Amino acid sequence: MPTGGGPEHTGPLGRMLHFDDMDVPSDVVDALALSSFVSGDQPWARTKRLDRVRAEATLLPVGAKLARVAVDEGRDARLAIGEGWTVRAVRWRTGGASITVTAVTEELAESVLAECTTGATEPEKVDTGEVEIGFWHQSQMGPTRTARNVACDEWSTIRDNYEKTAGDAIERLVDLTPTTVHGRLLIMHGSPGTGKTTALRSLARAWRDWCQVDLVIDPQQLFTDPSYLAKVAAGGPTDSRRWRLLLLEDSDDLIRADGLATNTQQLSRLLNLTDGLLGQGGNVIVAVTTNEKIGRLHPAVLRPGRCMAQIEVGPLPFEQASAWLGTSTGVGAYGATLAELLALRDGKPSVATPVTPASSGFYL
Repeated sequence: MPTGGGPEHTGPLGRMLHFDDMDVPSDVVDALALSSFVSGDQPWARTKRLDRVRAEATLLPVGAKLARVAVDEGRDARLAIGEGWTVRAVRWRTGGASITVTAVTEELAESVLAECTTGATEPEKVDTGEVEIGFWHQSQMGPTRTARNVACDEWSTIRDNYEKTAGDAIERLVDLTPTTVHGRLLIMHGSPGTGKTTALRSLARAWRDWCQVDLVIDPQQLFTDPSYLAKVAAGGPTDSRRWRLLLLEDSDDLIRADGLATNTQQLSRLLNLTDGLLGQGGNVIVAVTTNEKIGRLHPAVLRPGRCMAQIEVGPLPFEQASAWLGTSTGVGAYGATLAELLALRDGKPSVATPVTPASSGFYL
C-alpha cells in the first residue's frame, strides 16, 4: 500500500494518543481520524459539510471497514479505513453532517469524498413558509425541548403592517447574516396587538438557513433554575455551527427598570447569557418582547454592543392605517394597531386606543 513517502503503518488505530476524563468517545474518533494526516502517511485532506442528509445515507464508501462508532448527545461519529484512506463521518440529529477524508494522494481524497457524499442529501424542499421552531419548558423530566413546524410570513408580505420607523429597523434585522451580527440582545416593545410576535416569526423565516429558533415557554423559570438555564444555553441536540435565537415573550418583569429585587438575579443571568461567560462559545441571540415603554426598561439591557436592536412597534399612523384598511371608517385619530385593523377588516367590533406614537430606536 502506498504511504506517500512515510513509514508503513497498519492504519490510524496503531498510534499512541492521550486522553483524559474530560474527553468523550467522539473525541477519540476525531483524534484517530487525523492521526495519519498528522504523521504524513496520508497528507491529503478534504472536508465537506452537508445539510438535509438522507436517513439511509451511510456517508461511507463501499467496502469501508468500520474502526470506531461513537454516539454522543446530538451526534453520531464513525471512523472507517480503506486502502490508502481514512474517513470520519459525523451526523447531527438536526439533519446535517460533516465528512473528512485523508488519503495518500489528492486524487484519492477527492474521489473517496465524492463517493461518501454523492446522493447523500435530500433534494431542496418546496418553500411552504413553515419554519421548525423548538419549544422549551421545564417538566417533571427536567428541561424539555419539543419542535414543530410553524407558519411564518415572509417579511416582504407583511412590511405594510408596520409604521415606517419600526419597519425599517425590522428590515435591517431581516437582512442580517452570521458575519454581520453585532450584539446578542434584541428588544421589541410596544402595545399589545402591534405585531411583535409576527415580526419575530418573519425573522425566523429569514434566518432559517443559519439560525435555529427556540421559544422559551416559561422564561421566569428559565432564569430561576440554573440547571434549566445551562441546558438551554448548551442548546440540546443541535449542530454547534448554527446560531440560535431564543424567544422570550411578554417578559416585562425581567427587563423592567423598577422590577422587583427578586428579579435582579434573573436579569443578571439574562445578561450573562448574551455577553457573559455563560454565553461565550455559543452563538446565541436572545429576543425579548414586552409591552413596556422604552423609558421603563432597565438601562443595562439597552447598552450598545450588548443590545443588537431595541425596536418600538407601535400603531400605524392614521393615514397608513386608513390606506391599509382601504377606508378611514373606524380608524382612530392616532391610528390603529394591527390587531384593531384586522378586526375592522373582518367586521368584528374593535375599539381604537388613542395612543401617541413613540419613536423607535435601532442599535447595530
